Amino acid sequence: MSRTRWRLGLSVTALLTASALLPSPVHAEAAADYTITVDPSARGATIDDTMYGVFYEDINRAADGGLYAELVQNRSFEYSTADNASYTPLTSWTSDGTARVLNDAGRLNERNRTYLSLGAGSSVTNGGYNTGIHVQKGEKYDFSVWARAAGGTTLTVTLRDAAGTLAQVREVAARGEWRKYTAAFTATRTSDRGRLAVATAAPAALDMVSLFPRDTYKHRPNGLRADLAEKIEALHPGFLRFPGGCLVNTGSMADYSEASGWQRERSYQWKDTIGPVEERATNANFWGYNQSYGLGYYEYFRFAEDIGAMPLPVVPALVTGCGQNQAVDDEALLERHVQDTLDLIEFANGPRTSEWGRKRAEMGHPKPFGLTHLGVGNEENLPVEFLQRFEKFRAAIEAEYPDITVVSNSGPDDSGSVFDTAWRLNREAGVAMVDEHYYNSPQWFLQNNDRYDSYDRGGPKVFLGEYASQGNAWKNALSEAAFMTGLERNADVVKLASYAPLLANEDYVQWSPDMIWFNNHASWGSANYEVQKLFMNNTGDRVVPSTATGTPDVSGPITGAVGLSTWATSAAYDDVRVTSQDGRTLLSDDFSGGASRWTHSGAGSWTVQDGAYVQTDTAAENTMVTAGDPGWQNYDLHVRATKKAGKEGFLVAFGVKDTGNYYWWNLGGWNNTQSAVEQAADGGKSTLLSKAGSIETGRAYDIDVKVRGRQVTLYLDGEEWGSFTDDKPAEPFRQVVTEDARTGDLIVKVVNAQDTAARTAVDLGTAEVAGKARVTTLAADQDAVNTETTTPVTPVRSTFSGVANEFEYTFPPNSVTFLRIRQG
Repeated sequence: MSRTRWRLGLSVTALLTASALLPSPVHAEAAADYTITVDPSARGATIDDTMYGVFYEDINRAADGGLYAELVQNRSFEYSTADNASYTPLTSWTSDGTARVLNDAGRLNERNRTYLSLGAGSSVTNGGYNTGIHVQKGEKYDFSVWARAAGGTTLTVTLRDAAGTLAQVREVAARGEWRKYTAAFTATRTSDRGRLAVATAAPAALDMVSLFPRDTYKHRPNGLRADLAEKIEALHPGFLRFPGGCLVNTGSMADYSEASGWQRERSYQWKDTIGPVEERATNANFWGYNQSYGLGYYEYFRFAEDIGAMPLPVVPALVTGCGQNQAVDDEALLERHVQDTLDLIEFANGPRTSEWGRKRAEMGHPKPFGLTHLGVGNEENLPVEFLQRFEKFRAAIEAEYPDITVVSNSGPDDSGSVFDTAWRLNREAGVAMVDEHYYNSPQWFLQNNDRYDSYDRGGPKVFLGEYASQGNAWKNALSEAAFMTGLERNADVVKLASYAPLLANEDYVQWSPDMIWFNNHASWGSANYEVQKLFMNNTGDRVVPSTATGTPDVSGPITGAVGLSTWATSAAYDDVRVTSQDGRTLLSDDFSGGASRWTHSGAGSWTVQDGAYVQTDTAAENTMVTAGDPGWQNYDLHVRATKKAGKEGFLVAFGVKDTGNYYWWNLGGWNNTQSAVEQAADGGKSTLLSKAGSIETGRAYDIDVKVRGRQVTLYLDGEEWGSFTDDKPAEPFRQVVTEDARTGDLIVKVVNAQDTAARTAVDLGTAEVAGKARVTTLAADQDAVNTETTTPVTPVRSTFSGVANEFEYTFPPNSVTFLRIRQG
């Protein structure tokens, strides 16, 4: 298909301020030609109202310090080294005078193990999250504390920052045994560096020191931070998956009791998270901090109801994942968790006369929450052991609650031996729905729009519970948008899909990218958020079959230099040879003369030792060194490698263009459990081929890579290990058409993920359409990133007046465009 420079005159009426990055159809110049053909008489897949949703996990301080509106950090003095090696019971607190955290019989209750003992004339001050406690002038804040003072005391409560007071000082008279005391503040100034101090005139014990904004989401007590909850609500998600994620199926499966030694590193167990907040058990979070469980299962169910989303909780299956990979062999413990899951369903759906329905009603919600879906397990790397336990959960649930859909999963990757085994076992077991997770490069998402075209229509349905393209730039969101057109086209197989993770506090990041970013005073949607919002608010009810022409394939053979690397491993490399297809020697290095041909671009420490090139740092990750010409193609690479020490094996790179674009054979990766070929594209990695296997320390391996065109064959010690052909085009032009049953609109959704405009002939067939379309466009530079202060990726709305059964439209470079066209 030709690429031409052109001008096209179309009538467009702008309804808003235009961005310089968003050329209108009138001014489009450089363009590629495409066609979209729609068949309105054909019947495509029905799209469920729950197609798109959100996945919530307490990662990146998404709960405490995030969605949970509590402003005091470590309010119950429960922080410990079980949460984080740097924590103490007074983390986030400073003291003046005598302040001791005690764990003895004087505690508030059995499940709230520690409390603060303050001497006469002493005080403690809390620093909140990020830069401090944020207050807004004129807004009200509710303070509470549990206190015990046998002889009576006056508690003086102040809210201030370095510049002075932020609200009028409050005094609270406390006397006798444990009791809850409250006070209210009205902020006299705005500050994001506030500090809350509590001083006592006489000896006193304190616990659950709390400060909440009065203006929580929907003004609920123990509520949610309004701006974050409202951004989630604005997505109009069809479901809310909670509470994770890796924190669900990691840690001990024991309960929080004397029998377990008050286990502080547990899997997420829902019963710990309901009831009065002062009686909820604290727990370590897999991501390296503490969970107060002030935001618990009741609050999750209520939030799902508030935003009109289907609740989808996930419970542990007694097989740990996320690198822990242990199956629990304790039948009594398994039965207890199965019963807990049945009790969870009763808590959500049972009448108020039932045991757990009564607890729900006592918390303020007599009406059932209407639970229909429940996940068991998350990203288990032991598919056989997982399915054995999953089946026990499913059998018990289906016996009592046959209308509940029990969701299984396929491990942590989009392919490989774990994925294949898990899917085979799920199909054989007749599982209703399988949860897939993957994080890949933008190129992978552009290449795999057709991923679900070939899935068995009679097999388990897919819940795409976690996916993202490894970045928050516009190019990442563009690739996700292109992929989502394929999800919609396959809505008969892909029933649920959610980007992940949802939230990130910018000062406490364990995982990136994320959909919504925030600090203690502001929040903003990423470019990915804008794409998700556009799709969720314009999903439609059925797919209208359509086809489109593609972009000419301009890819040639795999080209690039070669490289050596390690990951948390020391290894020695020797006898490196690169030979062209016709037998010419391109590189031969036995390191007898040093390593001057190699360029070190990664971490680690490389030296020549005993005639080999050795990387010695066992902590360094991605220690890449490269040699050769980026223009090399059709060659054979030979390397002799020996593992010296460390966690993994070897990384042998080929097709190296630069530090962010290459292939490597990862031998003994993932803590020396599997080997894979990975492709890095613009810094993001995708797995092309993987197998189980490990690398032995001290043993020399002969590694050979044969590159021919776009086909690669790999040999280990002379035996063929595997091969692949990387010939799938990263198609930048994708589209899908749906129909909105309520409005009758055809929704033409087009992604143009390239620097060239897409001049497109659109054929709507026999559809009777109005002459105007409402247009929403997202467009920006590929590297644009939304931040607190600037949002280059933001929706632009306009009206297009040139709609007919056949019309032309030019989709801007690097854009996502939705045209809503009225029918009839």
